[in-house]
Parts: sequence; C-alpha cells; structure tokens
Amino acid sequence: MNFLILGFLTSMSLILAIGAQNIFVIEQGLKKKNIFFICLICSISDLLLIFLGIFLFHVFIQYFNSTVELTFNVLLIVFLLHFIYTKVAIFNKNINFTSKDSKSSKYNILLKTLGFTYLNPHVYSDTVFILGNFSKNFLLDEKIMFGIGASIASFLFFFILGYLSKLLSSYVQNKKIWNIINISILIYMSLLTIYIFVDTVSN
Repeated sequence: MNFLILGFLTSMSLILAIGAQNIFVIEQGLKKKNIFFICLICSISDLLLIFLGIFLFHVFIQYFNSTVELTFNVLLIVFLLHFIYTKVAIFNKNINFTSKDSKSSKYNILLKTLGFTYLNPHVYSDTVFILGNFSKNFLLDEKIMFGIGASIASFLFFFILGYLSKLLSSYVQNKKIWNIINISILIYMSLLTIYIFVDTVSN
C-alpha cells in the first residue's frame, strides 16, 4: 500500500504543475464542452505513459551497471531540479485560463487533446522518465502498485479539474490558490530530490 500512496503523491505533484494541457482542460470545463471525453483521453494517456516508463526501466534495469545507474540518477536529479526551477520561475506570473470560443467537432477536440498531451515534452520527462526512473529499483509488484497509484492520481486530477472548473472558476483562476498549490509542489519535489541525492551518494 505504501508504494500505491507513493505513486499517487509523486504523480499528483508532477501533474499539478500548470501547463498547456491543464489549462485546456480547465477551459473546456468552464465552457461545459466535451469534458468527459477530454478527461478520459488525458487520463488514459497518462496511464499508458506511466506504465511505459515503469516497464521500460524494468526491462532495461538488467543491463544497468553502477555507472549507468549513477548516470540515470544524476539525470533524474537534473530533471527534478529543472522542474523546481521552472516552478519558481513562473511563480509570480499571471495564468490566463480564457481563450476565444470556437465551435469544435469531437474529431477536432480529439486532435487538440492528443496534441496537448503527446506533443508536450514534459509529459515524457514526467510520466516516462521521472516516474520510470524513480521506480527502477522497486520489485515488480511494487512497480505495479506504484504505477496504479500514479494512474489513480491522473484520473482523479483530470476529472476533478474538468468537472469542478466551472463550479470553482473564481477559485481556479485565483492566483493565491495556485501559489499555495505551487508551494506544496515545490516542498514535495524538493524533498524527493534530496532523497534521491542522498540515496545516490550513499550507494
């Protein structure tokens, strides 16, 4: 159960970062347009990418030697530090959740949602590299629980974000609320970075 919770918290910390995909989901939620369809695509995509990362590292871990593992750990730390840096850099920037309305078919919405998901490099660095690399030394059943926890976080996040965005629109667009969220993310990701750094040095 601990690995389920760890996967949930780690994934939630990554996915809470405001980006084009999340803003798109919020925008459609505010407009009450195709929200279930969009949330389902985003959630399933995250699930696929999460387990892709976990099992890619699971397959290739047998070929790792100490140097390769050290390299991956260093890269993971660099990724996390970059993640933290970007969060700090945009901390005081205004977030615009509104855009011009347009009539879109489900096909166009599908393409747009897939574009926001799969053309975003952070999706691969977060779900594939960070989660896969972080769980590389877990046992297989631990990896599966970690992946399930991470996937649950994605499903909950996207559907809550979509369906509550209209109800909580005044709060969602409130800068103070996002500052609180960002501070929480920074604390968790900083602790995670320190943990990985200490574990790397000790090994």
